[in-house]
Amino acid sequence: MAPFYAVVAGVGAGTGRSVALKFAKTYPVALLARKPESYESIVAEIQEAGGQAVGISTDLTDPQSVEAAFAVIQKTEGFVGAGLAAAVYNVSGGFGGRKPFLETSLEDLDGSLSANPRGLYIFAKSTLPLLLKAVPTSPNPPTLIVTGATASTRGSARFAPFAAGKFAKRGLVQSLAREFHPQGVHVAHAIIDAVIDIPRTRHYNVNDGAPDGKLSPDAIADEYWHLHQQHRSGFTQEIDLRPYVEKF
Repeated sequence: MAPFYAVVAGVGAGTGRSVALKFAKTYPVALLARKPESYESIVAEIQEAGGQAVGISTDLTDPQSVEAAFAVIQKTEGFVGAGLAAAVYNVSGGFGGRKPFLETSLEDLDGSLSANPRGLYIFAKSTLPLLLKAVPTSPNPPTLIVTGATASTRGSARFAPFAAGKFAKRGLVQSLAREFHPQGVHVAHAIIDAVIDIPRTRHYNVNDGAPDGKLSPDAIADEYWHLHQQHRSGFTQEIDLRPYVEKF
């Protein structure tokens, strides 16, 4: 029986995979994504390395789907009776491509608001009670980490729906941090201000092709683990990550 576990919502070939692998070195990890193909290979990779993992097809924008996912986690061997030490909301949605505002639709806006503040709201409703319960006994402060983007702080032309969703999610994280930090739960927001180095972006010419000119997902995972390990006398509420050659 594992005393604690971690859950990563929104897994794929990039940040989600790296974060899951990093946390799986210490905890059993539950991986949530809409499609099995997003998590199956990562579950296998963790298990082959000697860790424990379970993947669950979950619609993070649907409260019943999220509730069902946590019911499955709590009945899965290796997770039964375990406390939640860390929860990561890494859902990336609502991008929709660059569009002039007058060519956007309400569906574009709704998609961004659904994946960002709505999804986080639902995820936090399920995870925060479990994180609070873990405060007295968790080896590290129970942690909720949320992945943001450049658009979390700066609304660029042709990114109106995306920025609206990311701004809203950032505001929700700030509110949660102010409420739950005093209760011992570390809530942190990570602004990912760069192109992430994943298979889909390998052919992108970023920062004139400079070495390490794209942000390594493993570097993101290292910072997320550092946030989880922070002592409660020095919580970081927000970090921003970008390559050394990135303009900002």
